[in-house]
Amino acid sequence: MPIETVQAIGALLIGGVFVFAGIEHFLKFKAMRDYLASREFPTPALMLAAGSALEIVAGLMLALGLAVPFAAGALVVFTVATNVMLLRFWACEEPERQVLRNAFLINLAVVGGLLVSGTV
Repeated sequence: MPIETVQAIGALLIGGVFVFAGIEHFLKFKAMRDYLASREFPTPALMLAAGSALEIVAGLMLALGLAVPFAAGALVVFTVATNVMLLRFWACEEPERQVLRNAFLINLAVVGGLLVSGTV
């Protein structure tokens, strides 16, 4: 299979995950906003709306092959920022520490996938 085909499939899969997550965040907006507020996140409603919109738009762009370096770059920045701001496993006790650390590492793998795919 040509590398371009593999990269297109990878972009579709990764982009699709972000689109799904962004839509889900809007569907569960109140619960997500309350969670962000409980984690002392600044302006939780605004940040949730902006982040979810970014996930949907950049995810669609990546999945459809539109402005791929820009879309992938935006998703890298979003994912790294989310990791640092929300998945602060180092400040938690077990078992929450392990759950957050695993989510943090999975997100780093997604960032790696975006970078390795040659789209950034």
